Amino acid sequence: MEPTRSGPPDPIIELLTTYNELNSSQVDQLLEVPSALEFMRYVRANRPFVVRGAAEDWSATRTWDIEILKELLDGQSVQVAVTPAGNADSPTRNNDGELVFVKPWEEQQPFSEFIDFISSQEKSSKREVSEVRYAQTQNDNLRNEYAALFSHVEKDIPWARIALQEEPEAINLWIGNSRSVTALHKDNYENIYVQITGEKHFTLLPPLTYACVAERELTPASYVRKHDGSLEIKKEGGDKVPFPTWNPDGGGHETKYSKYAQPLKVTLRKGDLLYLPALWYHKVSQSTNEEGICCAVNYWYNMEWGGSFYPLCNFARSAGISALNS
Repeated sequence: MEPTRSGPPDPIIELLTTYNELNSSQVDQLLEVPSALEFMRYVRANRPFVVRGAAEDWSATRTWDIEILKELLDGQSVQVAVTPAGNADSPTRNNDGELVFVKPWEEQQPFSEFIDFISSQEKSSKREVSEVRYAQTQNDNLRNEYAALFSHVEKDIPWARIALQEEPEAINLWIGNSRSVTALHKDNYENIYVQITGEKHFTLLPPLTYACVAERELTPASYVRKHDGSLEIKKEGGDKVPFPTWNPDGGGHETKYSKYAQPLKVTLRKGDLLYLPALWYHKVSQSTNEEGICCAVNYWYNMEWGGSFYPLCNFARSAGISALNS
């Protein structure tokens, strides 16, 4: 009787298990900000790190509260993302049960009205809310829309600028409360994320885990505000959006490879800094300070498209698609 022969090992499983064996399951914690050379080593390894208290001396970290922010932005209107449940830019089912990629409704609101709303909502004991508001424009807003606040933070991250030999492509301000959650996604930037007040809770996955995140081609859609003030989803034309549908914290879709992923968890507190490498998947939730707000600033630096990094990530994506469809 001939012995039973198993097939060849699954290369996707080998890729994921090898990565897990060779890399830490924790985010590195640095005692002080790195030199440009030390930072470049993390960029080349495509691995995240945290520096506790790196921004504790920034003017924003020391002084920002609701009263100060209102004073600095007195009389100014800002663009606000509005959703029913804090789910902007995420896979969501519409009234027909179809999973679509839904963007928020965006409108101009007086800053004082916006920040009072998110603060009072956070402090409210009511569990059901009519809508969630989040200042999340990702268009270099801190040097434009919120220019009055820019002098309170660093104009760039010196060791990142020296290592990457460029200025930040964008510097963004984020203000919201705990109702807003950012769905798992990735960005084509080297990201330096600084917590100003409140806390951010990150779930991280490296680019090689493509086969785990259940990416799907989703119809684009947006929330629109109806005449009665409520929000509804309206589908849009245009190309479909490739987007992860797996929730590594539980829920959503998963693939036969999801169990091999080992998500990294890290919480940023006031004054902490996170280096989030290019193309890393990240899901983000947040907690507020005693005033009911959460503020953060991030610096986006362009990733290096040359060399082998991006082609290898793209190969992992293609291989994952092939394996999941076979």
